[in-house]
Amino acid sequence: MDRFDVIIIGAGITGATLACALGSEGVSVALVEARQPAAIDGQEREARVYAITRASERIFRALSVWDGLTAYSHPFQKMHVWDAGGSGEIEFDCATIAEPMLGHTLEPRRIQAALLDSLPALPAVTLFCPAVFRDISSGDHAAVVLDDDTQLVADLVIAADGARSPVREWFGIPVQVHDYHQASLVAVVRTAKHHDDTAWQRFLPGGPLAFLPMAEGWSSIVWTLPETEVESVLALEQADFHTALATAFDCRLGDILASGPRETWPLRRLHAGQYVREQLALVGDAAHAIHPLAGQGVNLGLLDVAALAEVILTARAQGKNPGNLAVLRRYERWRRGDNLMMMSAMDAFNQLFSNSQPPLRWARNLGLSMMNAAGPAKDSLMRHAMGLAGDLPLLARQT
Repeated sequence: MDRFDVIIIGAGITGATLACALGSEGVSVALVEARQPAAIDGQEREARVYAITRASERIFRALSVWDGLTAYSHPFQKMHVWDAGGSGEIEFDCATIAEPMLGHTLEPRRIQAALLDSLPALPAVTLFCPAVFRDISSGDHAAVVLDDDTQLVADLVIAADGARSPVREWFGIPVQVHDYHQASLVAVVRTAKHHDDTAWQRFLPGGPLAFLPMAEGWSSIVWTLPETEVESVLALEQADFHTALATAFDCRLGDILASGPRETWPLRRLHAGQYVREQLALVGDAAHAIHPLAGQGVNLGLLDVAALAEVILTARAQGKNPGNLAVLRRYERWRRGDNLMMMSAMDAFNQLFSNSQPPLRWARNLGLSMMNAAGPAKDSLMRHAMGLAGDLPLLARQT
């Protein structure tokens, strides 16, 4: 048997970040990943990007991976939101709170590659890839058997294996699932007008449409559509797609001049009934999946990672077993409430802006206009969304 302190199943962004956070502090980690990461074509733009908050940027800086990401990240200074059903608009500008940017856009594959590239410098981390677990058992220690009969033993198993988490299912942890009956369509596009380093979002009756700024004037779109409509939009010829997209976006950035391949996936909210059990913890999408309208999903997962790493390191410093349920419950108490609050807020926004009843349409447009004029309240909202306020883990704090 190979003995480790922690076994992390899933080497996506959350799992690899956690491995770096623990490995850099001398915690021995077995990082298990089912799929070999695909080679990156330097010329090809990924259809989907993440809007990385300042808190997530700090986590990557603290782990010495940010320098490997700066060449691929694109900072944005403003966010402009408006309602298709009225005149209400709101704009967030980092200059009003004396910050250099609101956040960065980054392709997921670039983030994962930078994290995995940093592992050879961390001798405490051993990567098993490609590898799939065949069995997990608990006792004096947690034991994981891989598909090639390799046996791993540790104090703690961490599930970072996504929204369909096989580890979560193995342990029979219940999940609350809500189907939005919507789907996200993503693609990269180039517009006649420059995006002005601004994240743009228009609320439509069927769901929000976001343009996230990328380098060289390109944008990544996230178009939320009713599930009954997404296939027809996906099947449009390119010229027809460009026309439909520009119209849906009120031609705010002019005509669509070019676009890449389109991808789509259904939207569901998911929340695990438990984040922890004895010798087990869930992080990221294995614990919660959220509506993408505010782009907070990956950022919530990274805050999970930073909080769990802090709990584990504190327990070790105090001579406690990090796999003990009493230790792990500190992580669950820390993160569950914040995640649930964000999920509820996104649900409320989605329902509010998808409702075409005149009284609600009038109220939400008035609310947008009032918030736009309320300087201190808007600045406070901006700070929280950027990860500059709240009960932040040490890795996510200003240094």
